[in-house]
Amino acid sequence: MADNANQQEKNESLTRRRFLKNSGIAIGGLAVGGALGSLIPFKDKTTNEDVKTEQHVENYNLALMFFTQQQFRMVEAATERIFPADDNGPGAKDLGVAYFIDHQLSGDWGFNAREYMHPPFFKGEKVQGYQGRLRRREIFDIGLRELQNHSLTKFEKNFIDLDEEQQIDVLTDFAEDKVQLTTISPSGFFNMLRTATLEGAYSDPLYSGNRNMDGWKMRNYPGSQMAYTDVIDQEFKVIAPKSLKDHLGH
Repeated sequence: MADNANQQEKNESLTRRRFLKNSGIAIGGLAVGGALGSLIPFKDKTTNEDVKTEQHVENYNLALMFFTQQQFRMVEAATERIFPADDNGPGAKDLGVAYFIDHQLSGDWGFNAREYMHPPFFKGEKVQGYQGRLRRREIFDIGLRELQNHSLTKFEKNFIDLDEEQQIDVLTDFAEDKVQLTTISPSGFFNMLRTATLEGAYSDPLYSGNRNMDGWKMRNYPGSQMAYTDVIDQEFKVIAPKSLKDHLGH
């Protein structure tokens, strides 16, 4: 009688296990339904034969969250003129700076979320920076539109279709306040674009810029190190940079 009871309990356990596998409840902790679950093969373990080659992993962070496609191409071109590629390393385009700016504008920085943005508004001193009611994302919208208008007026071409010298000429006009605008300060927009370009080139790759930490490598900057106790008493040496991602699991 005991043997029959044990056998019955074992059969029930196997039946329940088979149900869990076929219903999909046990697949990655996700309930996907019986019909779909039964179509997904259940594997108890993974062997080396299952993964023969390392697959390419797409960086899905390289997507637009604020800019239009045209705005993005303009920012890519403008930031490349501010931070161009040379013998020292890649420029803003290859570092992903335009993605950095796009993502920042879509968040708190673009909304000036941590700044006092209520009236009254008075024109501040140059050292105080912008003191108006417009948020950064609005300033970029206006600035890029006026950059395009100035390009069409001066060279009868879209900004992205200008050669490098012409693009530098247009950006210089903004930097030197040679463009007559009533909505924003031309030099204020240029300085904001320049600052964001440098931040994108040298920020942690977590924020979509400084791709492959190449901005840091050009400066021999060590990035986000946990400590320097092993080298602090030694002669200076270049340390391979680390990003915040490298500290996962520490």
